[in-house]
Amino acid sequence: MHVQEWLETVPAVSIYLLVGLVIGLESLGIPLPGEIILVSSALLASQHGDINPVVLGACASAGAVIGDSIGYAIGRKGGRPLLAWLGKKFPKHFSEGHIATAERSFEKWGMWAVFFGRFVALLRIFAGPLAGVLRMPYWKFLIANVLGGIIWAGGTTAVIYYVGVVAESWLKRFSWLGLLLAVLIGLTSMLVLKRKAKKATAEKQAAEPEVVPAAD
Repeated sequence: MHVQEWLETVPAVSIYLLVGLVIGLESLGIPLPGEIILVSSALLASQHGDINPVVLGACASAGAVIGDSIGYAIGRKGGRPLLAWLGKKFPKHFSEGHIATAERSFEKWGMWAVFFGRFVALLRIFAGPLAGVLRMPYWKFLIANVLGGIIWAGGTTAVIYYVGVVAESWLKRFSWLGLLLAVLIGLTSMLVLKRKAKKATAEKQAAEPEVVPAAD
């Protein structure tokens, strides 16, 4: 079933909770399609008056901020052993190359890596836990987290909702295009990060000294 068709069968309160929960879990560090759920819900709100876009955007923003904050706390307590454990459980998302790429972003941009990471599919998973592991001051993390969460979640909800209202006559076709666009953006982000991660892994291996076996 199409995501939006399934959401039409769910009460408005459940949609608010679903959006907040999925985005919160994604921000915490669990790979979930938060962006697709948010886009579908915003499009659904543009068709049905029962769903308030302001409440929807607020729930999405709250999920993003709270999830990132929990991820930060877990990362700060777990440290690098946590990243090693996540690498074993989710090798496609928490590989050494991906972590190295994210670490370089944090070293270069600091708190703004948390802010801009909110707009990149894979970095949304890393931002909170990695900021905690790297011991970023919480006040810096909180500012970037709140600003990024509100602008990304609230902005996405507002843009998709108003475009849906304007394009109501062909909204059914647009709903597919909106979801397709969200998926393409996510895939593109992941492919770019994957390429950077491979490059970072190769550079790391090249920098490691070659172990020469001792002579008998």
